Amino acid sequence: MIIIDPEKGVVRTVTNGKEESFSISSSEAFSIVSKAWLRCGWDTKYVYGFTWLGRPIIQLPDDMLRIQEVIYSLKPSVIIETGIAHGGSLVYYASLCKLIGRGKVIGVDVEIRPHNRTAIETHELFPYITLIEGSSVELAVVNRVKEMVGSQDTVLVVLDSNHTKDHVLRELECYAPLVTKNSYAVASDGIMKDLAGAPRSNSDWQTNNPYCAAQEFAAKHKDFVIEQPTWRFNESNGLSENVTYWPGAWLKKIT
Repeated sequence: MIIIDPEKGVVRTVTNGKEESFSISSSEAFSIVSKAWLRCGWDTKYVYGFTWLGRPIIQLPDDMLRIQEVIYSLKPSVIIETGIAHGGSLVYYASLCKLIGRGKVIGVDVEIRPHNRTAIETHELFPYITLIEGSSVELAVVNRVKEMVGSQDTVLVVLDSNHTKDHVLRELECYAPLVTKNSYAVASDGIMKDLAGAPRSNSDWQTNNPYCAAQEFAAKHKDFVIEQPTWRFNESNGLSENVTYWPGAWLKKIT
């Protein structure tokens, strides 16, 4: 149980009969309230309410700002995203490529619905985007993506398609080799591990999720570590953890 008392300036938790109290201005209170807010946002479909340059972008704004920091720092020449939906994320990444003056975006989806394809292909930023329809782990699709990546490219990969552990592990095996040193493979939506039992969830989500896939991949591949990118600016009161739908998502290539 969580009790938020703004008048007294405290956040109290009760777990197994044990009560703890934290100043509402503390990093501990921020973490507690943020986790409750993320769950509430999931239940109310908060992320289904945003667009980017005209296209629905089903992402937590905090995650988009954080990956923007990474993209501006890395200036990748290729951004690969599995999972397209309405194309908002593709357009977002394409807009950053245009602003930076470098880069292209490759989007892969098992099914690109005709109305979404039309909207993406007629968008002003489509010259920065390539669409590939097919399973992200199908050999022909993976090979087509590989053909579009040059030996001198700086590559960032974002996995946002089928979020089962097995599928994300297969995607990591397929696309992580394309990631360049000091760049990342991002296994999004690991928040699933905290949502088992919530509306729109499955009972196995506690273990069947991208977070667990990323953990297992990192344990087997010593050229990658799970490492949240350092915040580019931080004058907060002791905060250091992202408010995110992508916990444990950032697989950094170190060799």
